[in-house]
Parts: sequence; structure tokens; C-alpha cells
Amino acid sequence: MGDQLDRRSIIFSSMPSLHLSRTRRWLLSSPPVEWGVRQLRELLIGALRRGPIPRHVAFVMDGNRRFARHHDIETVEGHNLGFEALAKILEVCYKSGVKVVTIYAFSIENFKRSKYEVDALMDMAKVKLSQLSQHGDLLDRYGARIRILGQRNLVKPDVLEAIDRAVELTSRNGKAILNVCFPYTSRNEITNAICETVAEYATPLPEPQRPFSESHISHNIRSRHLGQGSAPPTPFLGISTTSDADDSASSSSTLYVDSPSGAPTQEPVRRTYPDPESITPETIDRHLYTAGNPPLDLLIRTSGVERLSDFMLWQCHQDTEIVFLDCLWPEFGLWNFLPVLLEWQWRDSFRMQKQSANKTGSSSILPPFAMKADPWVRLW
Repeated sequence: MGDQLDRRSIIFSSMPSLHLSRTRRWLLSSPPVEWGVRQLRELLIGALRRGPIPRHVAFVMDGNRRFARHHDIETVEGHNLGFEALAKILEVCYKSGVKVVTIYAFSIENFKRSKYEVDALMDMAKVKLSQLSQHGDLLDRYGARIRILGQRNLVKPDVLEAIDRAVELTSRNGKAILNVCFPYTSRNEITNAICETVAEYATPLPEPQRPFSESHISHNIRSRHLGQGSAPPTPFLGISTTSDADDSASSSSTLYVDSPSGAPTQEPVRRTYPDPESITPETIDRHLYTAGNPPLDLLIRTSGVERLSDFMLWQCHQDTEIVFLDCLWPEFGLWNFLPVLLEWQWRDSFRMQKQSANKTGSSSILPPFAMKADPWVRLW
């Protein structure tokens, strides 16, 4: 009997309680507590702004379905709660000074899920993008515009119409950017960039403006008269009728002596193409969906899964901080995000200090310490 009670207590204590979450939410929504939390939130964000802020932050919003399963709610409701978490994090980002936020909203691989879930996600995208882009709403308040990155041809026409409307409504905002990857995979983006680069380098360069050449004019006049069967004109104004080899080679038409009719024949057009050896990583950058955005500073994935899942593979560089968190995306909030930002600030300061020491030849660099043990130390 005692063993059964112990087993039940273990089961009940290990089950996530949605009721407890609702109680906590109700308590936090009371006016005095809400005011206090808001003031503390503003204080913490103000403290963050005193240090360096990442210009470009990306999120893999993972864990919506798992959150729904753990709390015995519909999968669609888990995605809705995930959107609420996104809205809160966007406000923290833009208020802190982040210029570009990129979110992994829908992978091309997600089309393999059930039709019910895919259709629900598409319908939710229409509604949520419309809400975000409304006048006076979140993106309008912070001057952020929406950019959709991905394969438009895979999206249904009604969803595409809603996407274009949201992009148009926010197109005049110029302070920040929200990149919505929908539907997207990094391999598809890189493939598209390479195809565009190949097309660019397969296009002939525009012909340079031909400089004025007296011998070139004389040569063309003589060729035209020979073609009409008349005698060549005598030299005039001091122009020689004998052309230089260089000038005749650059002419678009030339007279061939062996031609039986003596008529001028058209010279093959000489086209100049860009040198493939001049292709650099910056060339590919110009053709990516994120062209013109600052480098990716911070990438965060929730749910405890430690992989990139075909997201921003090209944009991740040697200074990109990649952080994997154990919390599920609907649970992700300021208290999860703040330690990550604080740690990024410390690492960025250390990196700047190291670069400065390398320039000056100084060796007085403080070694990094275990920031994950107590990330709040740097706040004070």
C-alpha cells in the first residue's frame, strides 16, 4: 500500500501542471503584481542597453507540439501559445536595440506532417501576420518591417495574399526587421544563391564605350563604298585610309581580301564575361535571402534539441554564439532570454578586449570564467 502511494506521488509530482501554470498566470495578471513585474522588466532591459547588443538574433522556435502533449491540449493551441511567446520576445529584442530578428516559422520539411496540422499552421500564419502588421501594433510601434524568406511557390494563394499584405503594411518601417522563414531550409537558400550567382556570371558584361578613332571611321567608310561597288574615297582632312591593325581588330565589321565579292563580312561578336575566379563568399552573400542584413550574432534554439535543423547554415560564422536551451518555446520568456543576452555581452566584451590587445601587443587579457554558473553577476 505504501509503495503504491509513493509511486502515485512520484507520478503526480513529475507531471507538468497546466493548472499551476494558469494559477501563476492569474496571479501575475493582478494589477499590483503586473505593475511591479513591468517596472522590473523595464529596469532590466534598460540595464541591458548599457552594454553591447547583438544586431542580429535568430530563433528556432522548437517545442510547441511537445508542450501541447505535456499539458494535454490540442497541437494547434500549443502553436498559438508559441506565438504569444514570440510576441513577448520580439518586444524585448526591439526594445533592447536588436535590429534584425530571424525566426524559423515553417520548414519545407514540415509539409511532411499531417494535413490537418499543416493547414492549421497556414491559417494561423495568416491571422498572426495580420495581427503583427496592424497599425499601432507591435511591429508598427518599434518601426519593424516583415520580410518573408523562403519558397513562395510552395505557399497556397490565400496565405500568399495575406503574407504580401503584411509585407506591404510594414514596408515603410525602417528601424528594424523581422525575417520570417516560411517555408525555408538553409540548403534550399544556398542552392538558390548559387543558381543566381551562376546566372550572374553567365551574363556578358556590357561593352565598353568605343573611343573616337579617325582610322576606325575611315575604315568603315571605305568598307561601305566597296560594298556598293564604287571606288574608295580619297583621303580628306588628313585622315589616312590605311587603318591600324589594332583598330581593324576592334571593328565590328571587317573586309576580307579573299572574299570573292569583296563585300564586308560580319566579324563574330566578342563577348566578355565576369571572371569566375572573382567569386568570393561575399558574392554568395549578395544572393542569399538575408542579403543586406548584419552578420548573425546569436542563434537560440529551445526544447533541448542540439542541432540546427537546416537553419541559417551559411549565416553562422566563427563569432556566432549558438545557444541550446532546455525550456520549450511557449515557456521561453524574458527570464530565459536575459541570461543568454548577458552572457553574449560578456563574451563580446572579451572578444573586443582581445582584438584591442592584439593590435596594441598587450598581454593583459582577463581569462573567461564559468558564466553559466552565475550569469547575474554581470548585471550589477
